[in-house]
Amino acid sequence: MSRLFPSCLLAATLLASLPAGAAEVTLHETGSTLLYPLFQLWSADYATANPGTSIATGATGSGAGIAEAIAGHVQIGASDAYMSDEDAERDRQILNIPVAISAQTVNYNLPGLNGTKLKLDGPTLAGIYSGTIHLWDAPEIAATNPGVHLPHQAIIPIRRADPSGDTFIFTQFLDFAVPSWDEAVGFGTKVPWPTVPGARTASGNDGMVKALAATPYSVGYAGVSFQDEIAKAGLGTAMLRSQAGQFLLPTAETVSAAASELDSRTPVDERLSLVFAPGENAYPLINYEYVVVSARQPDPATAAAIRNFLLWSISPEGGNAPKYLDQVHFIALPDFIRALSENQINRIQ
Repeated sequence: MSRLFPSCLLAATLLASLPAGAAEVTLHETGSTLLYPLFQLWSADYATANPGTSIATGATGSGAGIAEAIAGHVQIGASDAYMSDEDAERDRQILNIPVAISAQTVNYNLPGLNGTKLKLDGPTLAGIYSGTIHLWDAPEIAATNPGVHLPHQAIIPIRRADPSGDTFIFTQFLDFAVPSWDEAVGFGTKVPWPTVPGARTASGNDGMVKALAATPYSVGYAGVSFQDEIAKAGLGTAMLRSQAGQFLLPTAETVSAAASELDSRTPVDERLSLVFAPGENAYPLINYEYVVVSARQPDPATAAAIRNFLLWSISPEGGNAPKYLDQVHFIALPDFIRALSENQINRIQ
């Protein structure tokens, strides 16, 4: 049975769960640079409406967010990646709770062609990041972009230097699309990248956008919450080949289509990849945005503050409202996933 909160009862439920005479609580959040812009929007409004709770936010990368939450250094770790089976088994009290759905783009800096929506696929990107495809006018790129005058210039791949959920999503796409990538590199927040002459690194999504803007003939990957910065930098955004063979951009429709193909398969612990989903109109680079939280908190006041904030964050009348998600180009959780997230949030004691 669904445990979704009726909108008319949400505020009363949150207030009722606060301990009487509770002192002010500060929740510390850190992690995903993709989620960081949304947490900034959330924290300001939530603190105004809930004077007893303040939220300190940080952008340190998904790997750091997971590690800091497991270590108990922060109450909320933000991550684009779910914990591995090994980590989840070792730290069974740690919950992976989706709070929204986002996507990732592949971006490039090709002088004179940034306004062209180049078409790329998983095998081509795997070739670029492994060094077997090293020129922009390579046959593999030309074949999917007929009529485009591609430059005879070396491709400069840029990857994240920090343990990153964006790297997790991007390498998972390559892993699912190319068996040889799975065998040689695999996927994760940090992977053994092949050595590619001229390749560069960047930290955070902001660092990735800046590195792309400063590097002609480069290619990289970034979260959609930085779409406005990508547009201001004048970078190109690739159309990516889906599992069904369609070249797509991330829109509310294509991201929703991908999510709808897989949300019913989401297990109770909600650790599931949405990358490379089946479906005719399913954009291939999408993911749940997670908060990583311990089910065991040091005191009732902290536990209540975390529960209240997270229940608000996933509510369609709260943090999942369009006024927040539209600003970062995310989409709201489907009802089925929201119910699973509520069940997990209510385990926090």
